[in-house]
Amino acid sequence: MTQPPWSKTSWQQCTALQQPNWPDKKEFAQVVDTISQLPPLVFAGEIRELKKELAMAAEGEAFLLQGGDCAEAFSMCTAPAIRELLKVILQMAVVMSYAGGKPVIKVGRMAGQYAKPRSADTEMVGGIELPSYRGDMVNGIEPNIEARRPDPERMLKGYYLSCSTMNLLRAFTQGGYAALERVHSWNNAFVKNSPQGQQYEKLARQIDQAINFMRIVGIDTDIPQLKQASFYTSHEALLLGYEQALTRQDSTTGDWYDCSGHMLWIGERTRQLDGAHVEFFRGVHNPIGVKIGPNHDIDNVKQLVRTLNPENEPGRLTLITRFGAKKIGDGLPLLAREMKKEGFKLVWSCDPMHGNTYTAESGHKTRNFDEIMNEIRSFFEIHWSEGTVPGGIHFEMTGENVTECTGGGRKILDHHLAENYLTNCDPRLNAEQSLELAFQIAELMREK
Repeated sequence: MTQPPWSKTSWQQCTALQQPNWPDKKEFAQVVDTISQLPPLVFAGEIRELKKELAMAAEGEAFLLQGGDCAEAFSMCTAPAIRELLKVILQMAVVMSYAGGKPVIKVGRMAGQYAKPRSADTEMVGGIELPSYRGDMVNGIEPNIEARRPDPERMLKGYYLSCSTMNLLRAFTQGGYAALERVHSWNNAFVKNSPQGQQYEKLARQIDQAINFMRIVGIDTDIPQLKQASFYTSHEALLLGYEQALTRQDSTTGDWYDCSGHMLWIGERTRQLDGAHVEFFRGVHNPIGVKIGPNHDIDNVKQLVRTLNPENEPGRLTLITRFGAKKIGDGLPLLAREMKKEGFKLVWSCDPMHGNTYTAESGHKTRNFDEIMNEIRSFFEIHWSEGTVPGGIHFEMTGENVTECTGGGRKILDHHLAENYLTNCDPRLNAEQSLELAFQIAELMREK
């Protein structure tokens, strides 16, 4: 199909859902213009490298690990918080690659995950109707009218905090912190004495022995593959003014890239074929993810794939399925079968979080570890059965010792949730639960 001409502003001619009702449109335009003149957060060459790695995941030669906060909070943009989350992702990746036998592509929901979609423009808080909290890049979570007023200056603050996060991530991953000889130091203090922590330490000793053996036989271990880690960032690209401002034309290829993050995804609420988000992202050359839930229309998904990846380029498009443990068996087999029949080159990733959310008796929104793992196991088994590739996992997780998801080795129960429930948004796996999942996923990776 011949598509109409694209520009980084052509989305403005389409209906843009989930955009804040900015009270001062002139101030909003000024902030977008300011951000458009600031340096990019990521670079076209890095984005192309990620796309190459994702092309390997589409063929089953690598595995995508994508994880981080549901919605980043400005207050958590601190060196300790960033380091703790990075540590858990590095731990999970080393477990999955060493025990699972494949390279693991590390993508954080970091350095830009500051906005969130909402089901309604207003919400009731303490009997008062207030504008919905849409993430720190839009408004404040405090339950009063002034805090909930959408403020474009928050986009500018979000840019600067994302810049700080990227700076720290690059320092950690390229400056020696992510070296494989430091695998022991990644083990969080509160995880170390757990069964998962002890299992991890055993694996870390095996890695130490392998590196030492390489030195003994004269193999150079002072190489980037052992001393550094490739780490990429991603977020749900919700605020199109912000994304437009950070979209730049690459001087070497002439292609357009959204330089707010390496990988962006479109959520279930904003993936309309004639909508502004699909229009915007069909024209940038980043790897794109699309969330697909149980109420999808297969013909609509096929059209989405053709629109967002007309050249059928491997690594360009990731379908992130979010069915829930109880519905994945009904929804995923036919979807996988039909996409395979069309010959689409896709990365299949599983979001086992969103479809397994429930409200505990305490009133806390939570997710159960066993249900999360059940959906992951079904995801693998269905793809094996359909002859397609289970290529990745998409988690909401944190490096903090939170009690937000039930179950896991520590057997967190509903009545434990209040002990350390910190999220502003959806419940996240803590480091111990994340590591436990990594070991179980590694076993599934080995099975095929």
